[in-house]
Amino acid sequence: MPAKVVHIPTVAGAVVAVYNLEGVKDLKLSGEALADIFLGKITRWNDPKIAALNAGATLPSTRIAPARRSDGSGTTAIFTGYLATVSPEWKTKVGAGKSVDWPVGQGGKGNDGVAAVVKSSPGSIGYVELAYAKQNDLSYAAIRNKSGQFVKPSVEATTQAAQGALAQIEKDVRTPIVNAAGAGAYPISGFTYILVYQQSKDAAKGEALKKFLSWAMTDGQKMASELDYAPLPASLVELNKKTIASLK
Repeated sequence: MPAKVVHIPTVAGAVVAVYNLEGVKDLKLSGEALADIFLGKITRWNDPKIAALNAGATLPSTRIAPARRSDGSGTTAIFTGYLATVSPEWKTKVGAGKSVDWPVGQGGKGNDGVAAVVKSSPGSIGYVELAYAKQNDLSYAAIRNKSGQFVKPSVEATTQAAQGALAQIEKDVRTPIVNAAGAGAYPISGFTYILVYQQSKDAAKGEALKKFLSWAMTDGQKMASELDYAPLPASLVELNKKTIASLK
Protein backbone atom coordinates (compact mmCIF):
# COMPACT_ATOMS: atom_id res chain seq x y z
CA MET A 1 0.00 0.00 0.00
CA PRO A 2 1.29 3.52 -0.75
CA ALA A 3 0.65 4.73 2.80
CA LYS A 4 0.19 3.25 6.28
CA VAL A 5 -2.99 1.20 6.72
CA VAL A 6 -4.73 -0.42 9.68
CA HIS A 7 -6.59 -3.73 9.67
CA ILE A 8 -10.05 -3.75 11.25
CA PRO A 9 -11.66 -7.19 11.66
CA THR A 10 -15.40 -6.77 11.08
CA VAL A 11 -16.99 -10.21 11.59
CA ALA A 12 -15.81 -13.82 11.71
CA GLY A 13 -16.89 -16.43 9.20
CA ALA A 14 -16.84 -20.22 8.94
CA VAL A 15 -15.50 -22.06 5.89
CA VAL A 16 -17.36 -25.37 5.73
CA ALA A 17 -16.66 -28.71 4.07
CA VAL A 18 -19.76 -29.32 1.93
CA TYR A 19 -20.40 -32.73 0.44
CA ASN A 20 -22.84 -34.61 -1.78
CA LEU A 21 -23.21 -38.15 -0.50
CA GLU A 22 -26.61 -39.81 -0.57
CA GLY A 23 -27.68 -41.36 2.74
CA VAL A 24 -24.91 -39.70 4.80
CA LYS A 25 -26.22 -36.81 6.87
CA ASP A 26 -23.82 -36.34 9.76
CA LEU A 27 -20.35 -36.77 8.33
CA LYS A 28 -17.38 -36.26 10.64
CA LEU A 29 -13.94 -35.33 9.36
CA SER A 30 -10.55 -34.47 10.81
CA GLY A 31 -8.16 -31.92 9.37
CA GLU A 32 -5.76 -34.72 8.47
CA ALA A 33 -8.47 -36.57 6.51
CA LEU A 34 -9.48 -33.37 4.70
CA ALA A 35 -5.86 -32.72 3.74
CA ASP A 36 -5.46 -36.28 2.45
CA ILE A 37 -8.62 -35.92 0.35
CA PHE A 38 -7.34 -32.75 -1.32
CA LEU A 39 -3.86 -34.29 -1.69
CA GLY A 40 -5.48 -37.12 -3.62
CA LYS A 41 -4.42 -39.74 -1.05
CA ILE A 42 -7.96 -40.61 0.10
CA THR A 43 -10.03 -41.40 -2.98
CA ARG A 44 -13.06 -43.38 -1.71
CA TRP A 45 -15.68 -42.44 0.87
CA ASN A 46 -15.32 -45.76 2.72
CA ASP A 47 -11.58 -45.26 3.20
CA PRO A 48 -10.52 -46.59 6.65
CA LYS A 49 -9.39 -43.10 7.78
CA ILE A 50 -12.89 -41.67 7.18
CA ALA A 51 -14.64 -44.81 8.49
CA ALA A 52 -12.70 -44.57 11.76
CA LEU A 53 -14.09 -41.07 12.34
CA ASN A 54 -17.67 -42.19 11.60
CA ALA A 55 -18.27 -45.26 13.73
CA GLY A 56 -21.66 -46.83 13.00
CA ALA A 57 -22.16 -44.97 9.73
CA THR A 58 -22.50 -46.82 6.43
CA LEU A 59 -20.14 -45.13 4.01
CA PRO A 60 -20.36 -46.06 0.30
CA SER A 61 -17.37 -46.95 -1.85
CA THR A 62 -18.22 -43.96 -4.06
CA ARG A 63 -15.20 -42.21 -5.52
CA ILE A 64 -14.48 -38.83 -3.92
CA ALA A 65 -14.62 -35.87 -6.31
CA PRO A 66 -12.90 -32.84 -4.68
CA ALA A 67 -14.09 -29.36 -5.69
CA ARG A 68 -12.11 -26.19 -5.05
CA ARG A 69 -11.92 -22.54 -6.06
CA SER A 70 -10.51 -21.75 -9.49
CA ASP A 71 -10.04 -18.08 -8.55
CA GLY A 72 -8.00 -16.55 -5.73
CA SER A 73 -10.01 -15.91 -2.59
CA GLY A 74 -9.97 -15.30 1.13
CA THR A 75 -12.05 -18.46 1.52
CA THR A 76 -9.20 -20.46 -0.04
CA ALA A 77 -6.68 -18.66 2.17
CA ILE A 78 -8.58 -19.71 5.31
CA PHE A 79 -9.13 -23.29 4.12
CA THR A 80 -5.55 -23.90 2.98
CA GLY A 81 -4.24 -22.08 6.05
CA TYR A 82 -6.14 -24.57 8.19
CA LEU A 83 -4.84 -27.57 6.21
CA ALA A 84 -1.27 -26.27 6.49
CA THR A 85 -1.72 -25.94 10.25
CA VAL A 86 -2.94 -29.53 10.79
CA SER A 87 -1.03 -31.38 8.03
CA PRO A 88 2.76 -31.09 7.72
CA GLU A 89 2.55 -32.79 4.31
CA TRP A 90 0.05 -30.21 3.04
CA LYS A 91 2.22 -27.38 4.38
CA THR A 92 5.28 -28.74 2.57
CA LYS A 93 3.69 -29.80 -0.72
CA VAL A 94 0.95 -27.20 -1.24
CA GLY A 95 1.14 -24.47 1.39
CA ALA A 96 -1.41 -21.77 2.15
CA GLY A 97 -2.67 -18.72 0.33
CA LYS A 98 -5.57 -17.21 -1.57
CA SER A 99 -4.48 -19.25 -4.61
CA VAL A 100 -2.49 -22.50 -4.51
CA ASP A 101 -1.42 -25.24 -6.94
CA TRP A 102 -4.09 -27.83 -6.12
CA PRO A 103 -3.00 -31.48 -6.42
CA VAL A 104 -6.55 -32.61 -7.35
CA GLY A 105 -10.06 -31.26 -7.82
CA GLN A 106 -12.49 -29.57 -10.16
CA GLY A 107 -12.47 -25.79 -10.02
CA GLY A 108 -15.44 -23.50 -9.56
CA LYS A 109 -15.41 -19.71 -9.62
CA GLY A 110 -16.52 -18.11 -6.37
CA ASN A 111 -18.29 -19.72 -3.43
CA ASP A 112 -21.36 -20.08 -5.64
CA GLY A 113 -19.32 -21.88 -8.30
CA VAL A 114 -17.96 -24.45 -5.84
CA ALA A 115 -21.42 -24.90 -4.32
CA ALA A 116 -22.83 -25.56 -7.81
CA VAL A 117 -20.14 -28.16 -8.55
CA VAL A 118 -20.83 -30.01 -5.29
CA LYS A 119 -24.60 -29.81 -5.68
CA SER A 120 -24.47 -31.33 -9.18
CA SER A 121 -21.77 -33.97 -8.54
CA PRO A 122 -22.56 -37.07 -6.41
CA GLY A 123 -19.57 -38.07 -4.31
CA SER A 124 -18.11 -34.57 -4.31
CA ILE A 125 -16.68 -32.49 -1.48
CA GLY A 126 -15.69 -28.83 -1.49
CA TYR A 127 -15.36 -25.77 0.73
CA VAL A 128 -17.55 -22.65 0.85
CA GLU A 129 -18.62 -20.01 3.33
CA LEU A 130 -21.35 -21.15 5.71
CA ALA A 131 -23.96 -18.84 4.12
CA TYR A 132 -23.52 -20.51 0.70
CA ALA A 133 -23.91 -23.99 2.20
CA LYS A 134 -27.18 -22.94 3.80
CA GLN A 135 -28.49 -21.08 0.75
CA ASN A 136 -27.82 -24.12 -1.46
CA ASP A 137 -29.17 -26.61 1.08
CA LEU A 138 -25.88 -28.55 1.07
CA SER A 139 -24.77 -31.02 3.73
CA TYR A 140 -21.65 -30.00 5.63
CA ALA A 141 -19.32 -31.93 7.90
CA ALA A 142 -18.50 -31.60 11.57
CA ILE A 143 -14.74 -31.05 11.88
CA ARG A 144 -12.58 -32.30 14.75
CA ASN A 145 -11.08 -29.28 16.48
CA LYS A 146 -7.89 -28.75 18.48
CA SER A 147 -9.62 -30.05 21.63
CA GLY A 148 -10.61 -33.28 19.88
CA GLN A 149 -14.30 -32.36 19.66
CA PHE A 150 -16.32 -32.70 16.44
CA VAL A 151 -17.93 -29.30 15.88
CA LYS A 152 -20.54 -28.40 13.27
CA PRO A 153 -20.02 -24.95 11.78
CA SER A 154 -22.28 -22.30 13.28
CA VAL A 155 -22.26 -18.64 14.21
CA GLU A 156 -21.70 -19.51 17.88
CA ALA A 157 -18.84 -21.94 17.16
CA THR A 158 -17.17 -19.32 14.95
CA THR A 159 -17.32 -16.68 17.68
CA GLN A 160 -15.77 -19.24 20.05
CA ALA A 161 -12.90 -19.70 17.59
CA ALA A 162 -12.26 -15.95 17.71
CA GLN A 163 -12.53 -16.06 21.50
CA GLY A 164 -10.00 -18.90 21.66
CA ALA A 165 -7.37 -16.90 19.80
CA LEU A 166 -7.91 -13.58 21.62
CA ALA A 167 -4.55 -13.53 23.39
CA GLN A 168 -2.74 -13.60 20.05
CA ILE A 169 -5.27 -11.34 18.30
CA GLU A 170 -4.80 -8.62 20.91
CA LYS A 171 -1.12 -8.52 19.96
CA ASP A 172 -1.85 -8.52 16.21
CA VAL A 173 -5.37 -8.46 14.74
CA ARG A 174 -4.06 -10.13 11.57
CA THR A 175 -3.46 -13.36 13.51
CA PRO A 176 -5.24 -16.33 11.87
CA ILE A 177 -7.90 -18.03 14.02
CA VAL A 178 -7.84 -21.45 12.34
CA ASN A 179 -7.55 -24.42 14.72
CA ALA A 180 -8.14 -22.14 17.70
CA ALA A 181 -8.33 -23.43 21.27
CA GLY A 182 -11.66 -24.11 22.97
CA ALA A 183 -13.94 -27.14 23.19
CA GLY A 184 -16.71 -25.49 21.15
CA ALA A 185 -14.51 -23.67 18.61
CA TYR A 186 -15.08 -24.42 14.92
CA PRO A 187 -11.58 -24.87 13.50
CA ILE A 188 -11.91 -23.51 9.93
CA SER A 189 -12.74 -19.91 10.82
CA GLY A 190 -11.40 -16.51 9.86
CA PHE A 191 -12.09 -12.79 9.95
CA THR A 192 -13.12 -10.46 7.17
CA TYR A 193 -11.22 -7.18 7.35
CA ILE A 194 -11.61 -3.60 6.30
CA LEU A 195 -8.25 -2.01 5.46
CA VAL A 196 -8.20 1.72 6.10
CA TYR A 197 -5.55 4.37 5.61
CA GLN A 198 -4.31 5.69 8.96
CA GLN A 199 -4.43 9.23 7.56
CA SER A 200 -7.25 10.22 5.20
CA LYS A 201 -6.49 12.67 2.39
CA ASP A 202 -10.05 14.01 2.53
CA ALA A 203 -11.17 15.24 5.95
CA ALA A 204 -14.92 14.95 5.25
CA LYS A 205 -14.64 11.44 3.80
CA GLY A 206 -12.32 10.41 6.61
CA GLU A 207 -14.83 11.56 9.22
CA ALA A 208 -17.70 9.79 7.44
CA LEU A 209 -15.63 6.59 7.31
CA LYS A 210 -14.92 6.79 11.05
CA LYS A 211 -18.66 7.13 11.71
CA PHE A 212 -19.42 4.10 9.55
CA LEU A 213 -16.75 2.00 11.24
CA SER A 214 -18.03 3.03 14.67
CA TRP A 215 -21.54 1.94 13.62
CA ALA A 216 -20.13 -1.36 12.32
CA MET A 217 -18.67 -2.06 15.77
CA THR A 218 -21.95 -1.29 17.58
CA ASP A 219 -25.35 -1.61 15.86
CA GLY A 220 -23.76 -3.26 12.81
CA GLN A 221 -22.57 -6.23 14.87
CA LYS A 222 -26.20 -7.10 15.63
CA MET A 223 -26.81 -7.81 11.93
CA ALA A 224 -24.02 -10.38 11.54
CA SER A 225 -25.78 -13.50 12.80
CA GLU A 226 -28.77 -13.26 10.46
CA LEU A 227 -26.27 -13.18 7.56
CA ASP A 228 -24.53 -16.34 8.92
CA TYR A 229 -21.48 -14.42 10.11
CA ALA A 230 -20.28 -14.30 13.70
CA PRO A 231 -20.21 -11.08 15.71
CA LEU A 232 -16.86 -10.20 17.26
CA PRO A 233 -16.02 -10.92 20.91
CA ALA A 234 -16.59 -7.83 23.07
CA SER A 235 -12.88 -7.35 23.83
CA LEU A 236 -12.04 -7.28 20.11
CA VAL A 237 -14.79 -4.71 19.50
CA GLU A 238 -13.16 -2.51 22.15
CA LEU A 239 -9.75 -2.97 20.51
CA ASN A 240 -11.24 -1.94 17.16
CA LYS A 241 -12.84 1.13 18.72
CA LYS A 242 -9.40 2.30 19.87
CA THR A 243 -8.01 1.75 16.39
CA ILE A 244 -10.91 3.68 14.83
CA ALA A 245 -10.43 6.55 17.28
CA SER A 246 -6.78 6.80 16.19
CA LEU A 247 -7.64 7.38 12.52
CA LYS A 248 -6.88 10.87 11.26
